[in-house]
Amino acid sequence: MWLFQAGMTHDQIVKELESLAMNCGVTVRYEKGDFEGGFCVLRAERLIVVNKKLALPRKASVLAQGLSEIGIEEKYLKPAVREFIEDDLARLARA
Repeated sequence: MWLFQAGMTHDQIVKELESLAMNCGVTVRYEKGDFEGGFCVLRAERLIVVNKKLALPRKASVLAQGLSEIGIEEKYLKPAVREFIEDDLARLARA
């Protein structure tokens, strides 16, 4: 998988995406429930909620999708992180 060839694990990608969310003023919350997660606004707070029981690759995907909804085109991202987001969004578009 390209992630590992680029020298980043899913854990590192998740940490980078969490940091990006924080820098964008978005809170990331890990909760239990019957959902995968996504971006939402709750009482004027911007959140990305992620099911804490998901595997790391799926958590990274939920974070990437949520961040893409708030507009991160102008933000600096490590190339591997930007590639992960772009690849994930392209995969969703094909599905």
